[in-house]
Parts: sequence; structure tokens; C-alpha cells
Amino acid sequence: MADKSAKNPGSAAGPWYVDSSCIGCSLCVGTAPATFAMSDDGSAAVVIKQPAGADELELAAQAMTDCPVGAIGNDN
Repeated sequence: MADKSAKNPGSAAGPWYVDSSCIGCSLCVGTAPATFAMSDDGSAAVVIKQPAGADELELAAQAMTDCPVGAIGNDN
């Protein structure tokens, strides 16, 4: 389960986040590219835009479910 007190810096403000347990596998980027991207140094994912609309929310939720280390969180 993601830890909201360990959010990766550089993410868009809002309920969705990636925490420091991210291993940089980029699965979330491939699943929900409108929401997630790799950090500038490529070491971890960040939220580039909070998901909006049913399609983006569904993809972000799928990325959260599929994340191999549980690094994606949603405060809602």
C-alpha cells in the first residue's frame, strides 16, 4: 500500500500519487500515460496530471492495481 507521507516530488497536486517505493518499472506509464510519467532522471514515476473523466480514472486505477510494489496511491 502506498504511503502518502512518502510521495515522490514533482507530482501534480491532487489525490493520486506515487511514493518512494516505486522501482521505476514504468508499468503505470504504459497503462495510463495521461496520468503517469517517469521522473526527469528516469528513476521513478510521478503523476503528471490528475486523472479526469471515466477513461483516465479507469486506467489510473488499473495502474494502481497492477503496480508490482504498490507504489501508487489515491487519497480519495
